[in-house]
Amino acid sequence: MRNAILLTLSLTLASPAFADMTKEELGKLLTELDDRQRNGGDYKALAYLEQKEKDKADVVREVMIFRRDSDDKLVMLFTKPKSEEGKGYLRLDKNLWSYDPGTGKWERATERERIGGTNSRRSDFDESRLAEEFDAKFVGDEKLGKFETVCLELNVKPGVDVAYPVVKLWVDKVNHNILKREEYALSGRKMRTAYYPKWQKLYSESKKAEVWFPGEMRFFDEVEKSNSTMVLMKSIDLSSLDQNMFTKAWLESKSR
Repeated sequence: MRNAILLTLSLTLASPAFADMTKEELGKLLTELDDRQRNGGDYKALAYLEQKEKDKADVVREVMIFRRDSDDKLVMLFTKPKSEEGKGYLRLDKNLWSYDPGTGKWERATERERIGGTNSRRSDFDESRLAEEFDAKFVGDEKLGKFETVCLELNVKPGVDVAYPVVKLWVDKVNHNILKREEYALSGRKMRTAYYPKWQKLYSESKKAEVWFPGEMRFFDEVEKSNSTMVLMKSIDLSSLDQNMFTKAWLESKSR
């Protein structure tokens, strides 16, 4: 069944009649893009974040990311630099919480929360939910550097909380990886641009199939033009994780 879906997607992306796809067919395309990145089990990664801001020294951070996609749970724990060690985030029951070990307090965070003060957001590290959160429409076939891509415009579904309500995606026609993403406010102002120059795949035992992950992500602030963040995924492990990790108590224990 999965191979049949992939074949359908391949033919769809290559078809000149792509603009004539129905809303349902575009929804299936988003589902396939989600499925490529969906593990269905647990996920552990070590990420390197390099933040650049005008008139400030570059800041390098390391963060551990833990996910349980079957329960929509996410934990992020900063390990470097020393000033950030022990800070973290917990996504639980569709709520995002931030933790500061200096005060011992938890605070409710919004979807626009700058993770660790960088240009990254929660959704950059969480499970892909394009089909769940957005409706899609075809924009056009576009050349992106040396790549032939399909460009889509996504609009948030009613009642869904996301960082930005309008998104444009550029999808590689050959391997179906997302290469570029632009995010807009309701006013139409461009807020952030993201590039995904490197993708990697791993075999998932829980899914019994390969899973794709962006190995490198580059985020550019379109409001503060000099601000940008590079994210490198240094390691990814799809082994099972302890159930107790996805709790406030576990995150608090790592800063003691």
